[in-house]
Amino acid sequence: MTVPDANALNVSRETSERLRTFANLVHKWNPRINLVSKRSLDDLWVRHIVDSIQVFRNAHTGDLWADLGSGGGFPGLICAILAAEEQPETKFICVESDQRKSAFLRSAARECGIECQVISERIEHLDSLDADILSARALTDLTGLLGFAERHLKPGGTALFPKGANWKKEMQEAAKQWNFSYDAVTSLTEPQAVLLKITGVTRV
Repeated sequence: MTVPDANALNVSRETSERLRTFANLVHKWNPRINLVSKRSLDDLWVRHIVDSIQVFRNAHTGDLWADLGSGGGFPGLICAILAAEEQPETKFICVESDQRKSAFLRSAARECGIECQVISERIEHLDSLDADILSARALTDLTGLLGFAERHLKPGGTALFPKGANWKKEMQEAAKQWNFSYDAVTSLTEPQAVLLKITGVTRV
C-alpha cells in the first residue's frame, strides 16, 4: 500500500498521522466488517481517502457538518480529521444505521483523537439535523439524496455528493422531482466522476 506524504496530501504532519492511523484501522477492521471492498482496499488512499479529502477541500465553513450513510468513514470521518486542525469550530455528525460500522466509526474517532458524534439510526427516522454542510458518498441515487437534503440541510446550506460517470443521467431524473442549483467539480481521482455542490433544494 503506497502512503502519500503530508505534502502530497496538502495537510499538516499531525493530520497526516491521523490519516495513517485511520487507514491502519480500516485494514484491521475490514476482514470482519467489510468497510470497503477487498478490491479497493489495496488502493485505499486514492479510492477512498484522497477522494474524501477533495470533498473537504470543496466545502465552505459551517457550524455543523452531517455525513449520511457514513459506512467506513468516507467522507465523513476523513473530513472530521482534516477539520480538527483546519476548521475546529465545525461539529461533525456521522449517521450510520449498521451497528458494527457505527462501532468502527466511534473507535476510529477515538483513536484518531477527534470529536465526532455517531448516530446509529436510519436517516429517514431522524428529526431534521439542520446541517450547514451535508455529505453522502455511495449511498443512493441523486433523487434520494435530495430528499435527505430537503429534510436535513439548513436553508442556505450546501450538499456535497460525489457521483460517478452516470451523474448527468441522475441529474435528469432528479430534476423531475426537485429544483436545485449545482456546481459539478471534476473529481481528482476519477476523470469521469464529479463532486456535486448543491444548494436551494425544493420540490418541483
